[in-house]
Amino acid sequence: MEPAIGLIEFNSIASGILATDAMAKKAAVTVVDSRGICPGKYIVLVTGDVEAVENALEAGLRAGSGSVTEKLLLPNVHEQVIPALIAATPVQEIEALGVIETFNAPSCIIAADAAAKATDVRLVLIRVGNGLGGKSFVVITGGWADVEAAMAAALDRIKPLGALVRRIVIPNPHVDLNGFIL
Repeated sequence: MEPAIGLIEFNSIASGILATDAMAKKAAVTVVDSRGICPGKYIVLVTGDVEAVENALEAGLRAGSGSVTEKLLLPNVHEQVIPALIAATPVQEIEALGVIETFNAPSCIIAADAAAKATDVRLVLIRVGNGLGGKSFVVITGGWADVEAAMAAALDRIKPLGALVRRIVIPNPHVDLNGFIL
């Protein structure tokens, strides 16, 4: 079974640090990310089995009470999501390229998971909030038809959240783009 992901976004750095400690102490989870993001927010991202992630999220929400702006529990996350979040995805070549830009981290992770589960695409990178004014984006690659189908599935999942900034598909990206994406 694939792991779950839990994410909490805070409008306070101090609350985020406190919540990270509470989450790590409460359950057998791995803290994947705990850092300040733009504009003056803080995110904590954990992974583990569903029950552990649920328990950690509860502890983090209690610890950061009053400072929580977003939260996410995503069970059975696709195996490509965590490596893409930590920029550890080995991609040899870029085929068609899809980019989904969102207003927040949870919607971006949801979009990435939906895209990866929909068709045979590879998640190249998921970038959440750092240096982006609070926005996030996911980059996917694969055959053109697969990228289009993955983008459609991702947009269907996040459309109700009202978090989409923009989506693009480049059917045949120039080779120079590889140096900036890979």
